[in-house]
Amino acid sequence: MSFVTRRKPIAAEAAAGAHGLKKTLSWPHLLALGVGAIIGTGIYTLTGVAAGLAGPAVILSFAVAGAVCAVAALSYAEMASLMPHAGSAYSYSYATLGELIAWVIGWSLILEYTLVCSAVSVGWSGYAAGLIEQAHWAVPKALLAGPEAGGLINLPAVVIALAVTGMLLVGTRESATVNFILVCIKLVALAAFVALTLPSFDASHFHPFAPFGFGAHEIDGKKYGVMGAAAIIFFAFYGFDAISTAAEETKNPRRDLTIGIIGSMLLCTLIYMVVAASALGASPYDVFSRSGEPLAFVLRELHRPLAAAVIAAAAVVAMPTVIMVFMFGQSRVFFAMARDGLLPRALAQVSSRGVPGTVTILTGVIAAVIAGVMPLSEIASLANAGTLAAFIATTLAVMALRRAMPDLPRPFRTPAIWLVGPAGIAGCLYLFTSLSAKTMIFFAAWNLAGVGVYLLYGRTRSRLAAA
Repeated sequence: MSFVTRRKPIAAEAAAGAHGLKKTLSWPHLLALGVGAIIGTGIYTLTGVAAGLAGPAVILSFAVAGAVCAVAALSYAEMASLMPHAGSAYSYSYATLGELIAWVIGWSLILEYTLVCSAVSVGWSGYAAGLIEQAHWAVPKALLAGPEAGGLINLPAVVIALAVTGMLLVGTRESATVNFILVCIKLVALAAFVALTLPSFDASHFHPFAPFGFGAHEIDGKKYGVMGAAAIIFFAFYGFDAISTAAEETKNPRRDLTIGIIGSMLLCTLIYMVVAASALGASPYDVFSRSGEPLAFVLRELHRPLAAAVIAAAAVVAMPTVIMVFMFGQSRVFFAMARDGLLPRALAQVSSRGVPGTVTILTGVIAAVIAGVMPLSEIASLANAGTLAAFIATTLAVMALRRAMPDLPRPFRTPAIWLVGPAGIAGCLYLFTSLSAKTMIFFAAWNLAGVGVYLLYGRTRSRLAAA
């Protein structure tokens, strides 16, 4: 059973040549990658959903979810600065917790990132379909929705997923630069929303502050309260972990990864809380929470239709950047597992532009297929399950390495790790238990199937097995 515990060396260098990635990113690119992943679907849709579950206390829900992610971000920063290689939590687990656990985490990340790409593609297609119908273009409705919604295929979702794939194939630096520009547009739009709603701020909208209490309790199949909303909002926060998948392509990973990971978390938590407070001050929570586009709804209620249209347009801009970052992260995890021999080594080939072309195309095609035909509404929370598993594994990796190699030079050290680490793990486990039983069962089934793949293929073809 040595395959369960065999580990990669901490100081292992990334492969060169056909299996090495070009170093083209600096900290502004990494910060933009984090903000691009975090500021997207969540702030434009989940703000209203979470407000309906927690009331004005949704501000605390944002703080709680942000705190759990911040603890994980500290652990990611320490491990990423120690191991600036592609693979994120998969690579950290491989070096500290053993090959089998690393496989489970990598398999979970593949599920998480693919579902996020598909789900956001479907969300984007909703806006695109509305624009197509508004323009009276002769596009059959059967091509604007998947089978679940009574259509044949969700063509806009397929198109945006493949378009983002094409952008990533152009090159890492080029796609990161496009992401940086789009992130700036999103931030300007959100700043405009805050500026337009502040003059209408009404403090009475914050009373009662927590109408559903603080703990998570179920009502008609939904979990209400501050913690119940936090479990949903958590989806809107993760994305900073995708930064660590770019470690191997970072010019100065020991400095830039820490800035990108922690900086994006702090910035996005502040943005979420300010935007939520502005929305709550301008409209009662039980009014805008019923809208699928809460920020645009608030502006229309304030008789600002043009501003509402601009915010809606910014949402169309925001969602492709989320797809881009998560597809980037998924392809890098896939790439790292293939380079280690746990998946076919052919997937680790790097193109002349310095990107893993084969695995990027594979990722994009799978995400496009799922977005086009699969009913995602019931399984989207699976992405949360995979992320929570990765967060727990990374925190455990930091703690295990602190005990095994206490004198190892660390460019960044997670403060008070024996307090912060267990608290972060407990927070992740609590949020995991807030997910539905159906999600937990599907997540367990996915990983059981993954273990089967590992035992039949990866266990004997691992580079460590051949060493």
